[in-house]
Amino acid sequence: MTPPSPIVEYAFELNAATVSTPPRSVGSASAPSQGGRKRWRLRESPERGRLFHSGLPKLIATVLENRGIGTAVEAQKFLGGRETHLGDPRHMPGFGNALRMLHDAIAAGRTICIYGDFDVDGITSTAILTETLRDLGADVLPYIPHREREGYGLNVRAIDSLADRGVGVLVTCDCGTTSVVEVERARSLGMEVIVVDHHLPPSDLPDTAALINPKLPAGRYAFIDYATAGLAFRLAEALYESAMRPFPEARYAELAALGTVADMVPLLGENREVVRRGLEAIAVTTRPGLLALIGVAGLKPKDVTSESIAFSLAPRINAAGRLADARLALEMLLTDEEGTALSLAANIDALNKERQRMTLEAQEMARAMVEARPDVPIIVTGHEDFNQGIIGLVASRLVETFGRPAMVYQKGAVESRGSCRSIFEYDITNGLRSCGHLFERFGGHHQAAGFTILNERLGALEEAMVEHASEQLAGVDLTPTLDVDAEWPLGDLRSQEIKWLNKLQPFGQGNPEVSLLSRNVLVTDAKPVGQEGRHLRLRLKSGNVTWPAICFNYEGACPQPGSRVDVVYSLSADRYGPGEGGGALQLTVQDIALRG
Repeated sequence: MTPPSPIVEYAFELNAATVSTPPRSVGSASAPSQGGRKRWRLRESPERGRLFHSGLPKLIATVLENRGIGTAVEAQKFLGGRETHLGDPRHMPGFGNALRMLHDAIAAGRTICIYGDFDVDGITSTAILTETLRDLGADVLPYIPHREREGYGLNVRAIDSLADRGVGVLVTCDCGTTSVVEVERARSLGMEVIVVDHHLPPSDLPDTAALINPKLPAGRYAFIDYATAGLAFRLAEALYESAMRPFPEARYAELAALGTVADMVPLLGENREVVRRGLEAIAVTTRPGLLALIGVAGLKPKDVTSESIAFSLAPRINAAGRLADARLALEMLLTDEEGTALSLAANIDALNKERQRMTLEAQEMARAMVEARPDVPIIVTGHEDFNQGIIGLVASRLVETFGRPAMVYQKGAVESRGSCRSIFEYDITNGLRSCGHLFERFGGHHQAAGFTILNERLGALEEAMVEHASEQLAGVDLTPTLDVDAEWPLGDLRSQEIKWLNKLQPFGQGNPEVSLLSRNVLVTDAKPVGQEGRHLRLRLKSGNVTWPAICFNYEGACPQPGSRVDVVYSLSADRYGPGEGGGALQLTVQDIALRG
């Protein structure tokens, strides 16, 4: 697969009807569209037309080319069947040692602790390895730290407690790569430590008997973008194989899909294959906890997609760790009792509703603070009333709204804990590293990170991060942007195109939902809906067909019936059916430009 196509920016004046042919140079200046909040950027392949004779509909060929797929063979692999085989995981660093140590521990009857992070990736990878090792005869103790009391990753107090409970082998999931002091403590207490993690490794690594992380420089495995749930899935597969037992793939693929989608790793290559298998497994799942979770989300197993994982299932699993205890979610996924699963799922659903309320309140408070300082290249804000469990969500919303990196912290009595989200153009972890001496601890990815800092250093932190971001983002237009896969007349969107667009699933990071731009669309109805009228329900007409549409968190002026608009939208694939507009589709409108 070739790299994704460069992005050509579409310029919209305040009166979209006056727009002439959009500029075709990459990175051209652009004004935000009226009614919309973002600058629209159209992907354009430098070698347009390579797939036009492949037999694919023109729209599908255009979208694939603009996403870096340039040959018929690549297109066939991407659109149909299983895209790729999964490589031999024994080529990953530490994999062989981990297999040997775990089988030795089972044979010796040593207690194995699976220590996972409190997010979906950590919870699902913990569940995969807990079930696998128990099925293979191990004495397993799963452990998820409490977000408020213990914080992210390994901690010495938990390690001491686990040693008192007789743990002989400690396996971390979605943490441990940076835990030099904690791993040394565990080893001093007689534990063997296996780290299963996907975070970027620092220069100083923990002294473990097995460190499974595909991002290690010495790794020989071709695919490096696994979430920890994917690594746990591959480790489970190898454990069964080396024990000469059949691998119950579906049982673990469904969990791996949850963790992979939720952790927003690129949904390409082997991740795409893992999620495909997982969605097939979820469609026929018998796992009580997953069935209960899908039920409270108002879904059916056969209708679960990567989008419903990202926006319905994963937020509920995360809500347990954000507002209460992540072990509730782990217990829900592990239980074999239907009644227990239903009770836990109902509890988690209630926590998610509370999480939504708290997040909305914190967003409004944070937004007001940010709007008081509109000229900074990076947002650094916090408050005593921000709940630790939702600051990452608030940071994400700020990035989406203001188009710049955001650091949001909960200010405690002595120290503050923060969560960071970033834009593509700015490596937030590198920014934290530039002033690393200020933190008690920090770590993360290119676009997401976390930190703990003494309150007395908060002023120095903001000053340092603003200076670093100013240097790194000099000349970058920070207007929020919206990437568009193709311009296509809405009236020309037929069932054939919809069918083929569906084949691009599963969607996720690196393979987002297809965004289309349609011009001069007639608005036949528009009205605010939802809590406080935050969303916009529309009927959009092109030719003789009217499409139902929804625009979430709409902030512009409400289009009037009879007006003409340009719209960027994706298709709601799980809502096709008989009804309005021939049941062809529902549009999820991402932005609207009012025409004169």
